[in-house]
Parts: sequence; structure tokens; C-alpha cells
Amino acid sequence: MRVSGVWTCALVAGALMVPPRASAQDAGPATTQASQPAEQQPAPATRAGAIEQKQAAKVDVLKPYEPNAGERWAQKAQDILVGGGLKWHPFFENAYSGGGFTLGAGYKNFVSAYNTLDVRGSYTITGYKRVEAEFLAPHLFNRRGTLSLLGGWREATQVGFYGIGNDTVDTAKTNYLFQQPYASALLELKPTRRFLTLGAGAEWSQWKQEPGEGTSPSVETVYTPDTLPGLGATIDYLHTQASIALDGRESPGYARRGAYLGVTGHDYRDGDDQFGFEQVDYEAIAHLPILRETWVLSGRAKASTSYAQDGQAIPYFMLPALGGGSSLRGFSSWRFRDRHSLLLQGEWRIMVNRYLDTAFFYDTGKVANRTSDLNFEDLHSDFGFGLRFHGPFATPLRVELAKSKEGLAIVFSSSAAF
Repeated sequence: MRVSGVWTCALVAGALMVPPRASAQDAGPATTQASQPAEQQPAPATRAGAIEQKQAAKVDVLKPYEPNAGERWAQKAQDILVGGGLKWHPFFENAYSGGGFTLGAGYKNFVSAYNTLDVRGSYTITGYKRVEAEFLAPHLFNRRGTLSLLGGWREATQVGFYGIGNDTVDTAKTNYLFQQPYASALLELKPTRRFLTLGAGAEWSQWKQEPGEGTSPSVETVYTPDTLPGLGATIDYLHTQASIALDGRESPGYARRGAYLGVTGHDYRDGDDQFGFEQVDYEAIAHLPILRETWVLSGRAKASTSYAQDGQAIPYFMLPALGGGSSLRGFSSWRFRDRHSLLLQGEWRIMVNRYLDTAFFYDTGKVANRTSDLNFEDLHSDFGFGLRFHGPFATPLRVELAKSKEGLAIVFSSSAAF
């Protein structure tokens, strides 16, 4: 009896759980309700149903995001400054550091799917001139190689010279003029696609040094060829170079993370065997992102050493130098010159938006006649603040204000600080 009672209860419960069969009349209204537009349907009985109804109503009104007016103007400015696909483009590179505000333009034409020919020129208010043409093949060897063929002519009318050594004073400024035709070929290879970079290049150039223009005394009024090697000389150089580097940055023109470590060797051969020399550059760069790359701590260390070839001398205008927008920014361009140089730089970069960064920076460095004197004594230093207008891979405009013991300096540049 007990077992029969249990089965009886189970059969009753199962019957109660079976839903009643819907009739044709019951199905009719339901079908009519489902076919009604969403805005005419009755309110759902549950919260989940309400959410589903709202999502269904949004399907008909979804459309791609349209940038606002400010974003459209910023994108247009980036395309113009970087030259993204434009044949006519601005060209703000000076003929030589220290020439002042630069105006220029170029015309870039695609000669194949990737290769370009860019003809460009620039002029400054102090009379610096530059005209050149570059053929660039960026996708050689299955996109592992980049070839640049460059030829041109430039003139710098009042390059500053303050003497040789780390203890020169700014009141001793003189200047000089030089003209230079040049032709070069540079090949860069990435054997492993990432990190390892190899480079090799050759250049012919002629340096013709003449009396300077401007308000400062011309260099030949203070020095003689016996006291200043290279004064008034015309030198034909065959310059060859080779480099090896580990590069983890996204781009040399703009990066928020990654590091660079490289060495480049230069050989300057003088056809007259009077002013031949060799130079080696060592450089290390690091970018450390903080707070999802809204802040970046960046640092750079660079050293250059030069050695005259047997029985020859290094011209004064080819000595390693510090000063200007790419080194000691609080000092005049080419402020310190000697056989060897050391430069240390640090920056705190703050991302304002997609196209603008600000930066607080500090530079310090020195020049020396002997490599043993490249230490941390008697360093020259400066500090300042800057704005950088950039794209994903380039910095077409950099404006900075730097302060040193010799006063304030304003920097306008068309490239990244480092």
C-alpha cells in the first residue's frame, strides 16, 4: 500500500506539470502580437524582456562613429604635416642646425607601389638654403630592407663657433659660412624583422668654408689656419659608415615604449690626405610607459669619439659638438666643440590627446679633448618644457622653451627630441 501511494502521487504530479495543449484560437492572437511593430507591442512582463526589447529597437538605428569637428581638423593637420599620401607637402628641415625659423615644401611622387621620389627645398630668415631629391625604397628584401638615395646642395651662412673646449664663453662667438654639395646611399636591414638592425652607407660631399655673415665677427678675423685646422679649406670627403643596433621602439620618429641601443662607426677620407679622421657614436634610448602610457619616462645617453688619421687633422667644423635643439637645448647651436662629447637627457612626457604631448626635460653634457675626461665633472646643463605635435610614427613639430646659465632658448624642430 505504501508503494502504491507513492506511485499515485508521482502520476498526479506529472500530470500537473504537463502544459495544456494550445488551441488554434489561442495561437492566433499570439501570432498577431509578435508581428506588430516594436513600438506597438505591450510592455514586457519581466525586466529581461524589457532589456531585450530595447536592444531590438536599437538595431535599426546603429551607424558608424563619426568624428567631431575638432577630431577631423586634427586628422587633417596630421596628414598635411606628416605628408600622408599628399604629393605637395611642407618641408621644415633646416639646411643646418641654428638657421632659425624654416619654410619649405616638397613634391613626393610614387614611382612604383611603394617607392617614392621626393624633391624638396627649404629657406630660413638667416639665408640658410637647402635643395635635395631623395629616392626611397622602403620594402626591399621582403620588407626587411630600406634603401635611401639622396643628392642635394646646401648653404649655411652664419654657423656659430665659440672656440674648442668645454670652458669656452658665449661672448667669444664668431661665425662662418659653408657650402656643400652631397650625394649618398644608405641601406638599412632588419635580419630578424624585430630588434636587430644593421646599416651601411657611403657619401661624397664637399665642404667649402668661407667667411661668415651676420652680426658676429667672422671666424678668420680671430683665428688663423695655424691655430684652427680647416680654416678657409675646401675638402672633398668620401664618408663611409656602418651601424648595428637593437631597436624595440615602434618608430624612431615617435615612441611611448621600447628601447634602442646602437653603435655607428664613421670613416671620413680626404682625397688630399690632410683632414681625414674617424668617429664612433654610441647611443642608448629608453621609454618607460606609466599609467597606460599617459605618462612616459624617457632617457637618452650618447657619446661620440673622434680620432685623426695618421699625420692629419680634424677640421674645426667637423668636431663633435653639443648645443641646440637635439642636444643641450638651453644653449646655442654648436656651442661646445672638441674631439669627444658626452650627452645625457631625461624627459617626463605627458599625453594630452592623440596628437599632442607635453614634456618636462633636463639635459646635461660636456666635450673633452681626451676620452678619459668624459666623466661627470664640469657638466653643462639646462631644463625646460615643450609641446610635441605628432602622429603614430612621426613628430612633425616640436616647440620647446629651455633655460640654462646662458639664458632662455626657444626650439622649433620638425623631428623628435630622441
